[in-house]
Amino acid sequence: MALMRSILLAASQNRWLRENAVNYPFVRRSVSRFMPGESLDAAMAAARGLEEKKIGTVFTNLGENVGDRSEALAVTEHYLDALRRIHESGLGTEISVKLTQLGLDLSPDFCFENLDRIIAAEKKDAIVWVDMEASSYVDATLDIYGRALRNYPNVGICLQAYLYRTQKDVEGLLPMRPSIRLVKGAYKEPPEIAYPKKQDVDESYFSLATTMMAAQAAGRCVRAAFGTHDVKLIRRLAEHAARNDFPKRDFEVQMLYGIQREEQERLAHEGYRSAVLVAYGTYWYPWFVRRLAERPANLWFMARNLFAS
Repeated sequence: MALMRSILLAASQNRWLRENAVNYPFVRRSVSRFMPGESLDAAMAAARGLEEKKIGTVFTNLGENVGDRSEALAVTEHYLDALRRIHESGLGTEISVKLTQLGLDLSPDFCFENLDRIIAAEKKDAIVWVDMEASSYVDATLDIYGRALRNYPNVGICLQAYLYRTQKDVEGLLPMRPSIRLVKGAYKEPPEIAYPKKQDVDESYFSLATTMMAAQAAGRCVRAAFGTHDVKLIRRLAEHAARNDFPKRDFEVQMLYGIQREEQERLAHEGYRSAVLVAYGTYWYPWFVRRLAERPANLWFMARNLFAS
């Protein structure tokens, strides 16, 4: 399983595959499990359906490592237009952005200016989430997040449980009253900086999550969101929350579109805060392969699509 994950993560970074795999019909059929379509219209239609089930949504327009200022500005304008349409529709949808898509590789200050415009356009009671990318971007991402948080309380950061450093990162953020979405981590990282074994990642996740819940209860964290599809881990955390009188309405789980749908609905039905990350856009190949790497069993789903008519 670890070998397959490594192979998939390497494939997610392969330029030839990125440019050519998207043209194969069986690959496009497979990715439809994880995203409702490539357009914002498709994402909004999915959000309306999920809202009927009392499930919230977070939109992300796929893309990363933009190397042109005009492209980064176009991404910024897209998110501004998306927020306008979300607000006009009455949806409670939030957005999640990658800083390398906003020009981080070009200039941290340029990236911050783009992020600042997006946050300023969001409603004060909704979070703009900042995704975390590969480990080489952690320091720059945290720096920009800190700058944004000093100006706006409604901005959140994604942190990765498989990095050894994340406990210290959480401790450093809490005095600023952040919002944090915790994920396990989906990039290929060396064992010198990230836990290589699943059980160690799971224990790190549980420890970080309980710290976040305690911080939220104490008013030191605005929102603690748990981005995972691991049902066993979710229920372990829910049991911990119940033992410590952590309100169900504050226990937030965010999952990807199309994964663990029954669990998404169960959480919403039982009064927990359930949300779905709805991805869209044409630049989906690296993101899709990282999703396969998170759960290589999904390769069987992809294989079935290879032979589908």
